[in-house]
Amino acid sequence: MTAPLPASRYSDAPWLLLLAIAVLLLSWPLLRNPGYFSHDELQWAVFAADGGTAHWRDTHAFQYRPLTFSTWMALSRALFATPMRFHGVLVAWGAANAVLLALLGRGFGLRRWPAALAALGFALSPFAAYVHGWVGCIADLLWLFCALLLGLAVQRARHPWQAALAAAVLTAAALLAKEAALAIPPLLWLGGWWQGRPRTWRAAWRAAAAVAAAWLAWRWDALLHAPQAGAPYVLSAWHVPRRWLEYQLFPPLLPIFEIGNSLRRLPLALAAALVWLGVLAALWRAGRRWPALWLLGGLATLLPVLPLATSANQYGYGYSALAALVLAGAWPHTSRAGRAAIALLAVLAVLHGALVMRQIRQVGRLQAVFSPALAAAVAARGDGPPLRLRPAADAPEWVFRRLTHEIPRYAGVPIGGRVQLVAPGTSADMEITAQGRLQPLR
Repeated sequence: MTAPLPASRYSDAPWLLLLAIAVLLLSWPLLRNPGYFSHDELQWAVFAADGGTAHWRDTHAFQYRPLTFSTWMALSRALFATPMRFHGVLVAWGAANAVLLALLGRGFGLRRWPAALAALGFALSPFAAYVHGWVGCIADLLWLFCALLLGLAVQRARHPWQAALAAAVLTAAALLAKEAALAIPPLLWLGGWWQGRPRTWRAAWRAAAAVAAAWLAWRWDALLHAPQAGAPYVLSAWHVPRRWLEYQLFPPLLPIFEIGNSLRRLPLALAAALVWLGVLAALWRAGRRWPALWLLGGLATLLPVLPLATSANQYGYGYSALAALVLAGAWPHTSRAGRAAIALLAVLAVLHGALVMRQIRQVGRLQAVFSPALAAAVAARGDGPPLRLRPAADAPEWVFRRLTHEIPRYAGVPIGGRVQLVAPGTSADMEITAQGRLQPLR
């Protein structure tokens, strides 16, 4: 097993600072995003402004995430009016997660450059680009932040009880952020296997498993019977194979913005499958434990979301972190051809992440134009019938469908049911241009 390298907080500080700066600079499209991505940010801005609370006692809700919702509302109250600052917080948080991942890799025996490149590849992947660019993914930032902190705490714990205490506290915090934190106990088990199953890892995964089991016993009835937040959350074991395949193929699929479309273009999906098989062969050449870590670790990070009816980019955030570490760890042990396969996947994934960033920024620029124009048009219409909006032929309808979905209020103007988005070619009051502006049709 890989022996951890001796850590020095002082010698590691300069390259970790450079890593954080690199993540920030390479995430420039997200930092300069002037608007928001979907209805979630607009809705929560209203909830926050109206003094909403996270409902810590509402334990029967299907999504019981009080830590996430409290954080979201606090940030929204402070930063919603300045989108670039809001995005700056998320990107900086993502950079912090990348630094923690690099430190974790150092503890698993990776040298500085492989650890830094693994963290950079994670931060620039299509999964992370989506999470760092969409305010609606604060839950994913939170649970992975807790998991990475826990991994570092276990690596540095001198006694098993210290590791167990950290595992209990941070697993509980992560579960209060998102249900995906159920992945933490099996990941801790794998961490112990990577480092030879020391007593601290064993104590940590047992404590985390106890917390997760207690959480499941507490939440089981709500998860199965509470009113769900729509069809995407319908659970079935039949969903697992397709979901797993989508998460494996998505990173090199450059033209695909959201993972749910990964299998709709068969030639591209087959090409991505060949890349994936090449990486699997590279890991096998490095030693049998590397493909085991990749496959079992990926299954562990994705297991809470594989039974869902739909996949989502943000659900692969933890998986991308684990995959980056494993590929960096296997790099020096595989063949030249194996390194070429890993490098190909890394390059394609980073390019894909850049395209995701560009798309998110484009949507933000549309929202910065469209939402104020919509509020002005609704205010001017008064108490008449709903304002009918028709996207132009070259306008991205899916963007405006999201930006008009159940928005209670924007810029002080009640929206709600006072707006109706109609199909292109249908009779309407105003047309939405490709730039997000509104043009009267009557």
